[in-house]
Amino acid sequence: MRGEGRGRWVIVALIFVAIMLNYVDRQILALLKPTLEAQFRWSDQDYANMGTASQVASAVAFLGTGWFIDRVGLRRGFASGVAVWSLAAMAHALVATVGGFITARVVLSAAESVGTPAAVKSAATYFDERDRQVALGVGNTAPNIGAILTPLLIPPLAVAFGWRAAFLVAGGLGLLWVPVWLLVRVRPVAVAGVGAARVGWGEVLRRRETLAIAVAKILSDQVWFFMLFWLPDLFHRLFGLKQGTLGLPVALVYLMAACGALTGGWLPAALMKRGWSVNAARKGAMLVFALLILPVPLVLQLQSAWSAALLLGLALFAHQGFSTNVFGLATDIVPAAAVGSTIGVAAFCGNLGSTGMFQLSAWSLGHGHGYLPMLAICAGSYLVALACVQLILPRIVPVEGGGGAEPVMAH
Repeated sequence: MRGEGRGRWVIVALIFVAIMLNYVDRQILALLKPTLEAQFRWSDQDYANMGTASQVASAVAFLGTGWFIDRVGLRRGFASGVAVWSLAAMAHALVATVGGFITARVVLSAAESVGTPAAVKSAATYFDERDRQVALGVGNTAPNIGAILTPLLIPPLAVAFGWRAAFLVAGGLGLLWVPVWLLVRVRPVAVAGVGAARVGWGEVLRRRETLAIAVAKILSDQVWFFMLFWLPDLFHRLFGLKQGTLGLPVALVYLMAACGALTGGWLPAALMKRGWSVNAARKGAMLVFALLILPVPLVLQLQSAWSAALLLGLALFAHQGFSTNVFGLATDIVPAAAVGSTIGVAAFCGNLGSTGMFQLSAWSLGHGHGYLPMLAICAGSYLVALACVQLILPRIVPVEGGGGAEPVMAH
């Protein structure tokens, strides 16, 4: 049994590494935007179109990857996704046109959609209720660690060896991960509904629980993806930061986001220990984080890049805390057999919904309105999302095996 226990924590470590590398692959383009924009003469619309194509591809893929992971299984499904997205990341080094970058981004984004349902499914498959909270709390930091390391490592790597090397190294690390993942074998725990039941699309789509999670994902994901794709450009435009100096302030923003993810898991758990119901603890935590992001438009009034990093960091602290609770809500109310498919549907909605922010960004920057419209939307999205969850689910009633499994991979 001790060997099985250690093996389960190896699974957590491998999922952590995979999701971390995924976020490295995602962020490289945003961090190299000033260099690539100058070399290939991109416009803001070209860049927005890359982001839009990426999000649409990811959204469409999410419709199938949740189903794929539920039925094919974590080992083969996750390995396939990581291998394909790593090759697509490396392919960026071989292209030289907008169309080429869009093609590489589309393949990468479609493959990386495996990551979220695989991570969520792992919680329901390999851990009982007692250990699930800790396992997911550790795994939930992976996107944030990737988002912290990327701005610290990629710009110096690109300056020293060229921008192509950044894509090749990041993608190559993912390929090294695949055989290690396939070698690890661990028996699932006896969690009700795991691995046996087949849940049809009709049933998943008819559930109001799916609607609540999907609406919350739409309104929160548009903020996360906007920040992930445009944050380096915001620092470049507002404070004149160059390729080699973007890393530290951007890293600070995502360090605070990581703290938000951990706090997002701790807060509802602490409230439940004080006797709060799952419904009150979950929604109370979401309200706290929704209020914390309200000041984010004030970043446009700041004169210091570091002050801006602190305010934007608070915003992403709030996002990650809120998003952690959205995924925690899924583990509360969705049966284990349907978790992958439900998360897939919600992620489809979230990714597709974020394309509007990309196109708005290109329009606003191109017409001289700057970043104010997007930041205003960021400020209000979370209160609207919580209001929608309350309307759809006036009371959270945990399913058997749920009700307290804390954070799932958040973004």
